[in-house]
Amino acid sequence: MMKNQRNLMAFTRRSLCASVTSQLFPRAVSRALALILTLALAVQLVPSANAETTNLGSPRKILTGWIPYYGMSTSLPTAVANADLINEVMPFWYTLKLNNKSKKPYILDLYTPGNPSVAIDIPLTKMRNAGFKIIPTITDGTEKLVLAKLLEKSSDRADVIKVIMDLVMSKNFDGIDLDFEGFAFVDGTASWPATKPNWVLLVKELSEALRAKGKILSVTAPVHFSLTERQKGYTVYAWAEIAQYINRLRIMTYDYSTGKPGPIGPIAWVERTLKYAISVMPASKVYIGLAGYGRDWVTKVDGICPANVAKVVSTSAKAATFVMRNATTLASAYGVTPTYNEQYQEATFTYQKTYNGNNASGQATSCTATRTAWYQNPASYLARAQLVAKYRIGGLAEWTIGMEEQSATDGIRATALTIAPDAVLLSLSSDQLAIKYGSLVNLTGLATSKDKTVLPEFPVTLEFKGFDESTWRQIGKPITTETGSFTTSIYLAKSGKLRITSEGSWDRGAGLSTEISITVNPRLSITAPTSAKAGTAFKVIVSALPTTASTQVALQRFDGKVWKTVVLAPLLAIGTELSQTELIRGVYTYQILVFDSADSTESTSPPFVVLVR
Repeated sequence: MMKNQRNLMAFTRRSLCASVTSQLFPRAVSRALALILTLALAVQLVPSANAETTNLGSPRKILTGWIPYYGMSTSLPTAVANADLINEVMPFWYTLKLNNKSKKPYILDLYTPGNPSVAIDIPLTKMRNAGFKIIPTITDGTEKLVLAKLLEKSSDRADVIKVIMDLVMSKNFDGIDLDFEGFAFVDGTASWPATKPNWVLLVKELSEALRAKGKILSVTAPVHFSLTERQKGYTVYAWAEIAQYINRLRIMTYDYSTGKPGPIGPIAWVERTLKYAISVMPASKVYIGLAGYGRDWVTKVDGICPANVAKVVSTSAKAATFVMRNATTLASAYGVTPTYNEQYQEATFTYQKTYNGNNASGQATSCTATRTAWYQNPASYLARAQLVAKYRIGGLAEWTIGMEEQSATDGIRATALTIAPDAVLLSLSSDQLAIKYGSLVNLTGLATSKDKTVLPEFPVTLEFKGFDESTWRQIGKPITTETGSFTTSIYLAKSGKLRITSEGSWDRGAGLSTEISITVNPRLSITAPTSAKAGTAFKVIVSALPTTASTQVALQRFDGKVWKTVVLAPLLAIGTELSQTELIRGVYTYQILVFDSADSTESTSPPFVVLVR
């Protein structure tokens, strides 16, 4: 099985040759080599779809993918340029670690040290402005069997869940993607029977915590096949058992060939694991992987290679990697033309490369290597996009966004346009935009298709978010009548925004209405005397609903021109006592002012009079 992921990462950092890779090549190693390639190759961003394509309408958003911390200059602009195809992205920025002293898990931020001159909020803002859901990936950065051991105890699982939830909530991410490849490629198959039930418990418990906050749980995993088949795949990830708890399953349908030349992810292999996935969970949860990279193996060596390349230019050496957008240039440089393999739905080419230099003794030497490359080209991407249509799955997950040719993305777009869901238009209105606390708000909603056809018996979700809140929460589930409309009445305990949404399906897109803002004015109760003695304090008692911590209340006196505050105090839930003394006899006019709070707007009471005698 695989060497330890950390050792592999360290090895690739030491290597100056992008051709070094692992004998068995999980995505974790692909990522490390991609870093070398990113540093070694000039990056050129190709513009998004041309006007002719974009004018055809809105495609189904079937593309997702990873944005690695080391490839921000390519991945993020490419994602934004193709935002019409992308609903969500997975920043590849975090890894789970264990503090050896405290024995507590923590999440290591890889983005910040990798991009010291670009604050993390800058790419996050760009992603949000593009309309993306942000579901960052967390990898397993612990040593062999450490995470498996952590999952054994409920208290340790709770610690893992806490650090994940702290990350999600602190950055207001839309969810989290678990990419714990150590179980598959580091721990060894003998550990799987013990790890599997604890992994399921982690997914279940994390799912409950995320759902309580309206967040998404995604799992990225290598292939899994039916348990009735001879080849069962990486069963430790227990797809059938976790299906009810997850929102996304992103299958790593690449790295099929690693030690020997062959396809990156042959189409039949992809389809077989896909069929199993949709047999144990709704197809809408399933995403199949796209490889943005290719591999290049040495298959024969003639002559004696120079000492500086002897280890990597060998039939026993690990394959080199290259990104898809450079494949044609690589083949052309050696005078060969790639061919497309219809069986695997991938491209391949074979070429010869001569290496000149000196041997270990300093004598001149030369060798010629025969090399064979496999990669997924635009036709490969199109074939896999067609599986999305065939099986009505959630979409495609690309490792990594920005490695592909633009024509590959255009092929996905062409398919996405043919399977685009009908647009759903939602509207919401209210009979009042400002209310007294405790008053009913009457709402009217309407659901239609883009051509204005009404949608009867259509479920929508009524959501509320306070002005001081960052998360929408569900407060109702109306269903439209035969006219496509609904009416409902609600009480609001605080000021905020309302909207209605509808879930997307294969046939219909997700719906989202415009937001309406409603302010809640506090309901005041005032107890005040009608008369008082000069020089003697009198009391005014104020109660208000809602009462928000730190809200201020003022007793104000009218001086004939303006209202002036004479007493200021915190507004208390049990009632606030305001004490005032007037030294001169007369008739005084007062009012109560409750200042703005997170729950209600500024409000004043009707004036009241106190006779001072």
